[in-house]
Amino acid sequence: MPNRRCFLAKTEPDVYSIADLAREGRTTWDGVRNAQARIAIRAMSPGDLVLIYHSGGASEIVGLARVVSNPTDAPRDPKMTVVDLEYVCTLSEPVTLKSVKDSGLFADFALVRQGRLSTMEVPKAFTNWLKKQRPELKELL
Repeated sequence: MPNRRCFLAKTEPDVYSIADLAREGRTTWDGVRNAQARIAIRAMSPGDLVLIYHSGGASEIVGLARVVSNPTDAPRDPKMTVVDLEYVCTLSEPVTLKSVKDSGLFADFALVRQGRLSTMEVPKAFTNWLKKQRPELKELL
């Protein structure tokens, strides 16, 4: 898909982990009320990819999902935007926030700049860097 975009979505692993997504195969990604994060979710389209990031102390990219629905407002909460995601893979080894910061390449990336933002678009330069860090992503991103 030539116009496919990549996003990053944070989750606390004790609330919903990459293992949960792998087991279920598909989920509705919900719980996002922050205005800037909702803008990112609204920008998602079916076929886009989402890096799954474990927060809450782990601070690492752990897997990959694919967007399989158009984003919508949550039925019972119009201040929350949801999208359906499908499991793609779990990384053989997580990519830590420390390694992203230590690279010195992504000071402008929201992951580094806005630590509390839960969902964001990923710059192309980051996906290119990530493919070098985790070769299993080379054909997926």
